[in-house]
Amino acid sequence: MADTDSTRVEHHPDRQRFEILVGEEVAGYAEYRQTDPTVRDFDHTVTLPEFRGRGLAAVLVRHALDDTRAAGLKIVPSCSYVHHFVETHEEYADLTV
Repeated sequence: MADTDSTRVEHHPDRQRFEILVGEEVAGYAEYRQTDPTVRDFDHTVTLPEFRGRGLAAVLVRHALDDTRAAGLKIVPSCSYVHHFVETHEEYADLTV
């Protein structure tokens, strides 16, 4: 399970990427392509090996999807992790195009 006290997620729109940090270290990231003004295509999610097994990918993807929803955008879940996450968390099904 992720230690949320020492983790935070940052959005870097200029790089089309969300990063999860543990302390000051990047522990993983979710990249997307802005395929049009209303859609983010999440195509790549990575958790660095030394941070795996802590639930960080789920924290990262949940934050990225919540941010996408708040921005009024939809997603294409090209990344297998994001695809599986959306399939198993029905509250995000409305985000897919």
